[in-house]
Amino acid sequence: MLIGEVARRSGVSTRMLRHYDSLGLVRPTGRTVGGYREYSAEDIRRIYHVESLRSLGLSLRQIGRALEDPAFAPSALVGDLIRRTEDRLKREQELLDRLRTVDASVPSGWQGVLRIVELLHGLNSPSAARRQQAVLAPAEDVPVPTELLAGAVLAESDPNVAGALRWALARAGGGGVASVASGVYSEDVDIRRRAVLAIAEMPGDEATAVLADALGDSDKTVRRHAALALGARGATAAVPTLVGMVVEGAIDVEAAEVLGALSLDPGYGDRIMSALVDELAAHPADSAVRIRLTQALAEMPATIAQGVLRQLAHDDDRAVALIASALVGVLEERSDG
Repeated sequence: MLIGEVARRSGVSTRMLRHYDSLGLVRPTGRTVGGYREYSAEDIRRIYHVESLRSLGLSLRQIGRALEDPAFAPSALVGDLIRRTEDRLKREQELLDRLRTVDASVPSGWQGVLRIVELLHGLNSPSAARRQQAVLAPAEDVPVPTELLAGAVLAESDPNVAGALRWALARAGGGGVASVASGVYSEDVDIRRRAVLAIAEMPGDEATAVLADALGDSDKTVRRHAALALGARGATAAVPTLVGMVVEGAIDVEAAEVLGALSLDPGYGDRIMSALVDELAAHPADSAVRIRLTQALAEMPATIAQGVLRQLAHDDDRAVALIASALVGVLEERSDG
């Protein structure tokens, strides 16, 4: 079969077939009287083998070795091709994500595109200071996509950079909660913690609903951050967790302050007091717990806390009694004032 017919049937151009011949990769078995290349059925079969290996990403040199060396093992080469392909796909995905981020910002000109690209490079820097600087740099009236900030918030481990990102995300406008909410339901506990901290700084009913879901999280840190944020919004569903934080000594001062603010509502004050008194009764021999609970009572309105504190001023635990006695005086001064 002459080269033109082989090209037509195989789909390989005559130029490529001549190239294969020059490399010794596929040499036609015969020649016509006029000197034209003439391919046998075995030659054509080899062409298909070459094309099959090319489709896997092998170079022509690698293909020649694979076809000529009986001892050539494909496993190592195929493994290397897999790794190279994965790296290429990763780079392509990063490029696609970058383009989508630029597109989501709806830039009005190339200055906007350059600002987003600069921010992307900054956020990908190994330097925490550089990442923080990228977030806090002047925006030049270019809106930053909330999806970009949300992704960075969920991935950032440095507390200073994370704080800057949460600040930027809270001020990025609509879509911030939706962009970061998925992190609250992640299997990765670190991502859930970052997501709750970010949503805690966002206003609105949507953020409150996500925080309410986080109260049921299996991780104590997630629950505690959610409770502090919900309590500050006036949500009494956070009360059991907040009381537990006082008992456990975990961010207990902040928890007591939030409980005190919630107790200003007459409808909730008595219930919060009852919860604290119940915990005092549940820990008769744990001085540290009773001290924290006594101190938390000072955050409650004087009208409902003074009676309990006066009783604790005679507590068998001397430390509790002294603290309670001092707090009674503080509340009396506060009431007189």
